[in-house]
Amino acid sequence: MSKVALITGITGQDGSYLAELLLNKGYEVHGIVRRVALEDETHRLWRIRKVLKDITLHSASLESYASIFNIVKKIKPDEVYHLAAQSYVGYSFEDEFSTFNTNINGTHYILSAVKEFSGKIKFYFAASSEMFGETKTKPQNELTFFHPRSAYGISKVTGFHLTKNYREAYNLHASNGILFNHESPRRGFEFVTRKISFGVARIKKGLQKKIKLGNIKAKRDWGHAQDYVNAMWLMLQQKKPDDFVVGTGKEFSVEDFARKAFNHVGLNYKDHLIIDKHLMRPAEVNSLLADCSKAKKILKWKPEISFDNLVINMVEADLEYITNFNY
Repeated sequence: MSKVALITGITGQDGSYLAELLLNKGYEVHGIVRRVALEDETHRLWRIRKVLKDITLHSASLESYASIFNIVKKIKPDEVYHLAAQSYVGYSFEDEFSTFNTNINGTHYILSAVKEFSGKIKFYFAASSEMFGETKTKPQNELTFFHPRSAYGISKVTGFHLTKNYREAYNLHASNGILFNHESPRRGFEFVTRKISFGVARIKKGLQKKIKLGNIKAKRDWGHAQDYVNAMWLMLQQKKPDDFVVGTGKEFSVEDFARKAFNHVGLNYKDHLIIDKHLMRPAEVNSLLADCSKAKKILKWKPEISFDNLVINMVEADLEYITNFNY
C-alpha cells in the first residue's frame, strides 16, 4: 500500500519538485491550494502542470483551522510537508501583518490538526536560513543563534519553535529543515535570482537593456531546489525527528550570480546593471553560509547541482521560455 503525502505550497517551486519526487517514489500525493488557484490554472498551477493528473488538490485556506483539519481527517496522510508561506522577504517588510498571520497561524493550525488527528503522522516544516539573519557566527549550523532581520525571518523562527515544541510536548515526528537559498527555473519572478536570469534572457533577445538590482554585495549559499526537496524527504524517513541545516557550504554574491549569468550569454554584466537604492532592504542580511555536516552525516545527503550549473540552468530555461511564449 502506497504512502500518502500532503503538501502545503504544492504550487510553489519546492512543492512542485517535491510532488514529482514523491510520485516517483510511489506516493499518493495530495496538495492544499487556495480556491483562487483552481480558478486560474494557467497562472497559478503552471509549475505542477505535468503532474496535475497524478495528484489530488484540495481547496483550503491556511488561515482556517477547520478546513485544514477536515483535509487531514479525509486523506489520513502518513507525511505532511508544510511548505506554504508568504516567502518573499522584500514583501514581508511591506506587509508584516499578513506575513505573520499566514506563516505563524498557518503553521500552528497544521501542527494542531496533525496532533489532533494522529500522533503517527510525520511532519516537515520549511524553516529558513533567514532565521539566522545578522548572526556573528559563520558558517551557520543547527546550534547557531537566530537573529532574524525581517518579518519573514521572525515568522520562520516562530514556526521553527512551534514545530520543536510539538515534537517535545506531544512526541510528534516533527522535523525542521533549515534550508539555505535554493533556486531553479521555477523560482518566482520577484526573487533576485530569477529577476537576473529572466533579465539576462530578455537582454540577450533584445527585449530590454538593463536590470535594476539592490545590494549586489549580499552573499548567499545558493543551491538547486531539486536537490533540496530530497533532503526534506530524507528527514521524514529517519527514526527520530530532528532539525537539519541544508546548504552547499559555498557562498556567492548577487554580483557573482549576475556575472555568471551574463557570461553565459557572452555579455559583460557591468554594461547592463543599474543599482537602485529603492531596492535596498531596511535591514539587510549581508552573508549566509551553511554548515550542513549534520545532514551529510545523518541523512547521507549532499547537493548534486553546482552553483555554475544552477545559473546556467536558469538562464537556459528563461531563454527557452521567452522563445516559446514570444514574451
